[in-house]
Amino acid sequence: MADLIEARVLKGFRDFLPEAEIERRLLGEILESVFRSFGFVPIDTPALEYAEILLGKGGGETEKQVYRFQDHGGRDVALRFDLTVPFARFMAEHRNELALPFKRYHMAKVWRGENTQRGRYREFTQCDFDIVGSESAAADFEILLLMRESLRSIGAGEVSIRMNHRGVFNRFLAHLGVADKSVETLRTVDKLAKIGKEETLSLLSGLTGRERGEKILSFIQPKGSWDETLAAMAEAAGGEGPDTERLAVLRRFMVDAKVADVFVLDPSITRGLDYYTGVVYETFLDAMPSIGSVCSGGRYDNLASLYSKEKLPGVGSSIGLDRLIAALESLGKSKRSAGFARVAIACVDEALGGRYQALATRFRAAGLPCEVFSEKRKLPQQFASAEKKGLAWVVVADGPALDADSLTLRELATRTDRTGLSAAEIIGTVKAG
Repeated sequence: MADLIEARVLKGFRDFLPEAEIERRLLGEILESVFRSFGFVPIDTPALEYAEILLGKGGGETEKQVYRFQDHGGRDVALRFDLTVPFARFMAEHRNELALPFKRYHMAKVWRGENTQRGRYREFTQCDFDIVGSESAAADFEILLLMRESLRSIGAGEVSIRMNHRGVFNRFLAHLGVADKSVETLRTVDKLAKIGKEETLSLLSGLTGRERGEKILSFIQPKGSWDETLAAMAEAAGGEGPDTERLAVLRRFMVDAKVADVFVLDPSITRGLDYYTGVVYETFLDAMPSIGSVCSGGRYDNLASLYSKEKLPGVGSSIGLDRLIAALESLGKSKRSAGFARVAIACVDEALGGRYQALATRFRAAGLPCEVFSEKRKLPQQFASAEKKGLAWVVVADGPALDADSLTLRELATRTDRTGLSAAEIIGTVKAG
C-alpha cells in the first residue's frame, strides 16, 4: 500500500466546519440586508488578476504580501489582496454600463502573505461597500453611517469610528518641509497602534530628523474634543483648507443625524495604502480594541485613473469578516446556529420517507427550518445526532401517528416528550421556544 499523504492545510489558511461556516453565512446575510437597505447592489470580480492591475498603485508593504506567480501561459498574475483595486479595474471596464453614482457591495475572499495572528489570516473574507462617481461630503457620510449601521445590526456592541483626512496630514508635512517623505511617513504613522510611540518616534526621526519627528508625533495626538482637535490640526497645517472644511461638514452631518458620539477625530489614522486621498477611518470595538480595526477605508479620488482617463472619485469601506467573528466569539456574541434548522424529523420507518418530507414541507412553509433524517436507527442515536448538529427539537411519528396528525415532540435540552401534538401545534411550540 502506498504511503498516505498527510492531510494538512497551509499556514494561515483554514477549513470551516459547519458550525463556523454557518456563522459566517449568517453574518454575511445580515450585512447584505443592511447594504441593500441603503440602495447598494452586489458585484463580483475574479480572484486572479494581472499583477500590474493589482500592484500599479499598492506598492510598498502590499507588494511584499501579494501572492504572485506566472501562470501556465507565462503571464504575470496575482491573487487579489483586497477588493478595492479590482473594483477600480471593474469600473474602468464597465463605466458605460453603470449609472453614477454607483453604490456597490462585494463579499469575497482575498489573500495576503502576511504574518498570522489572532483574527488575522492569509486567506480571509472582506465585505466592501463603495460609492463611485460622487465627490460630495454626503457620500463620505453615507459610508460612515453604513459602517455604523452594519456593526450595530450584527450586535457588535459599542464601537468607535476613528477618522482623519489625508489632505490635512499632507499639508502639515508640507508645512513642516518634509512633503517628499509623505508616503514613508504615512506608513510609519499607520503602525503607531502596533509598535507604540517610542518606536514610531524612532522611525520618524530616521526619516525626518528628531525635531520634526517629535512634531509629527505631537500632531497625531488628539487634543480633546472634535472641534479642539480640528482647530489644532488646521493650525499645524498652515490654516483652514478644503480638507478641514470637509471634516467640519461631516461633523455637522453627524450631529444632525444624532450619531456624533460614535465618531472620533484622530490625526493618527492615516491608512497605509497609497490610493487614499481624503477622509480615512478605522473602527474599533469598545469592548475589545486590542483586536484592531474591524472596518476601515476612506476616499480614493484618483484610484481609477490607473485604468481610465475619466475621473471616477470614490469612497468606501471594508469589513474584515474573519477578524470580526473572532472578536464576537471572544465577547460571547457568537451567532452560530441561529436561523438554520432547529427541528428534525426522526426516521421510524424508511418507507415513510415521502410522508416525512411532506410534513417537513409544512414546517418549512411556516418559516420553520427542518431536517429529515433518512435512515432508521434507534431513537436515542437519532436524538444524539440531532444534538451534535445543534438542533433543539425532534419530531417522532410512525404511520398511524401521521394519519391522525398526533405527533411526538422531543425537546433535546430537557429530554422531555410532548405527545399527541398536531403539526400546527408543533410549529407554535418550536417558534415560541
